[in-house]
Amino acid sequence: MTATAKAALAAAALTVNAFVYGVSWWPFRALQSHGVHPLWATAITYGFAVLCLSAFQPRAWRGFIKHPALWWLVLAAGLTNIGFNWAVTLGDVVRAVLLFYLMPAWVVLLAWPMLGEKPTRGALLRLGLALTGVVIVLKTPSSPWPVPESLPDWMALMAGFSFAMTNILLRKLNHTPGESRMLAMFGGGALVAIIAAVLGMALGMVNALPAPQLSWVALALLVSGIFLVANLALQYGAGHLSASATSLIMLSEVVFASVSSVVLGSAELSTRTLLGGALILLASLLSVLSFGKR
Repeated sequence: MTATAKAALAAAALTVNAFVYGVSWWPFRALQSHGVHPLWATAITYGFAVLCLSAFQPRAWRGFIKHPALWWLVLAAGLTNIGFNWAVTLGDVVRAVLLFYLMPAWVVLLAWPMLGEKPTRGALLRLGLALTGVVIVLKTPSSPWPVPESLPDWMALMAGFSFAMTNILLRKLNHTPGESRMLAMFGGGALVAIIAAVLGMALGMVNALPAPQLSWVALALLVSGIFLVANLALQYGAGHLSASATSLIMLSEVVFASVSSVVLGSAELSTRTLLGGALILLASLLSVLSFGKR
């Protein structure tokens, strides 16, 4: 396979991941309607994924034990998932996703010292376009600055930083077995969610897990299987593209989340949102065109 074909396949894989997570708010809200807090839903879906991976790829544990640095991936992936799932379930979907996608700013800051990827002028231009779009969408007439206004907002912001770190670590730990990296990501999603849920219960912020019912258990297991495929796609894409390119392609999640939430009646697209979204799409398009030139 040529380098161009590999880049195209990696970009397609990242788009699949962006679609899955862009519409993931719907099943998590469905689980919330059954009394399953997004932290417990995260723990269940990723815990089941760990069991599936352990059954089909038992050697993943050997690689995980052999490479202690994967614990950093456990933490980063875990914080990403609990923050994002909490934000899109209990907050405004479009706002949460856009705050999450301040991620490119974090990537530029982290990739230089951790990966030695000095941002090019083109990357900075695309980043500027994307962030300008985010600012336009978040700037409401009632607020002087586009700043987080609620716990879901802060969770989305934290998730974006953690996801940027996850992408950086996937590149930095590319020498480790792929199945071990996936185990670290799924294990992090389950472990960190359980810890956060228990702490949340102690603080009165999270309800106890309801009694198992076929309706919500089946949905949780289905979501787990889909996430398994999506994370495979993320690992492949992030492992074959630069951190800045990965973050820009993943911005398409904003479009998937916005369109799905509007179609299903959970959000409305204003002129401001459309204008900001157009700049974000333009940044992604320029990123794809840059692949072809290289």
